[in-house]
Amino acid sequence: MTDRSAVPVPTDAAARRAVAPVVCYPVSTLPPAPMAMLSAARETIEKIDAVVVPPREGRTFRVPRGHFFRIVSIEGPQVGDLNLWNANDLKERFFSGKTRALHATHVTTGDRLWSNLPHLRPMATITHDTLGWYGFDEHGGGVHDVIGTRCDPYTHKLLSGGDDYHHCCHNNLTRALAGETGLSIRDAEPHVHDVLNVFMCTGFTRDTQQYFMKASPVRPGDFLEFFAEIDLIGALSACPGGDCGTVHSSDEARCHPLLVEIYRPDPASLADWTPPALNAYDFKA
Repeated sequence: MTDRSAVPVPTDAAARRAVAPVVCYPVSTLPPAPMAMLSAARETIEKIDAVVVPPREGRTFRVPRGHFFRIVSIEGPQVGDLNLWNANDLKERFFSGKTRALHATHVTTGDRLWSNLPHLRPMATITHDTLGWYGFDEHGGGVHDVIGTRCDPYTHKLLSGGDDYHHCCHNNLTRALAGETGLSIRDAEPHVHDVLNVFMCTGFTRDTQQYFMKASPVRPGDFLEFFAEIDLIGALSACPGGDCGTVHSSDEARCHPLLVEIYRPDPASLADWTPPALNAYDFKA
């Protein structure tokens, strides 16, 4: 634990702490998502594919740009770890840190999932969230976070005293991507990245500011829906922590499958939509 007790407190400490914060990335000039158009388009959708993600496993799915996809709770409370890549270029992938900086620690309807540098453009827009009612609870917890990285076997080995566990979300996502692309596990692993923790309820403890998790409020029938701004490969892991109310990185928690559904809208409903271009910044040495 962090110990600040030995550090002397300056006489103007209160004044330094009282300085007002400013938002790092004001988004008033950020082009807004076309939510009215997307709301109308989602009224025309037709399901064209579905993928079941078994407990403690990962699966991939593909979503053409201009289509919708949903992550659905189907049997019981279950958290899912989501990765996204440009289906035509794996080097472009979801950037949770910039998504957090532009939106918030937890995302919901109207927020967008941004890609990494130098691409930096919206990969997907959240169009419906049945847990949007949750907000932030008395502990400071919220759902769908872009704080946590994903449970992984390296951290588990470090904290467990040497135990090997092979169904962490990092493992599941890596195996899923390898199976989808034909890459070896070693070649696929570097493409796996920090996740959107779908349905996970998390925050920071008020006393020590440590990352915490608590049992997810998700129930069967709840879903998080996205609009694909570019052609996507997605990978979803049904976390070994189940609802993440007790433990993860083990077989102890009760786990459930998750469902991914792909939907095609009426093309006429998106007649005025333009896919986002790559970021226009030109890096000059």
